[in-house]
Amino acid sequence: MARGWRSTFVILAALAWASTAGPLRPFRQALTTVQPPQRILVLGGDLDRERVGLRLAQQLSLPLVVSGGSNPEYAQWLVRDAGMDQGRVLLDYRAKDTFSNFTSLVDDLKRDGVRHVYLVTSEDHLPRAMTVGRLVAGSRGIRLTGVPVACQPSCREETWGKRLGDGIRALTWVITGRDLKPWALRNWPQGFPTP
Repeated sequence: MARGWRSTFVILAALAWASTAGPLRPFRQALTTVQPPQRILVLGGDLDRERVGLRLAQQLSLPLVVSGGSNPEYAQWLVRDAGMDQGRVLLDYRAKDTFSNFTSLVDDLKRDGVRHVYLVTSEDHLPRAMTVGRLVAGSRGIRLTGVPVACQPSCREETWGKRLGDGIRALTWVITGRDLKPWALRNWPQGFPTP
């Protein structure tokens, strides 16, 4: 029980610090930007997401970034088959999960002057992706607008615990610049089931 109180205290302290002492200007920029989207970001894990992202990128004439998507050969074939210019598509394979979909790309997007991104992912994944993305991308002044991709009949509703856990992980990254998941796995291996 004591460990649970300590964890809760650490989380509440981090939230208090972020809301008072942390640099909130980028978050305000992300929330108030009226700039139209400048990129389409597809979170890999499903071919339908990539197809929807490609169609949206073509319709809006926007560059496409696919994070952790299908294998490069297939993804390049999809781009060619859709008739999209390969130079307007970035296939990025650094991400290993939803959290790193954002942390691996956010500084690149900021450096390129991106302030608003359409986020394409499955409708059952979108709430957690938006939780993580709003924290990570918001810390760089980047606004996200979610684009849900239908996943019926195979949708699987994600738990609040998973969403909260990834949200805390993202908030901690924003505050410390580090992913604390490796530390948490070392200290609480029983609390983090491995797939």
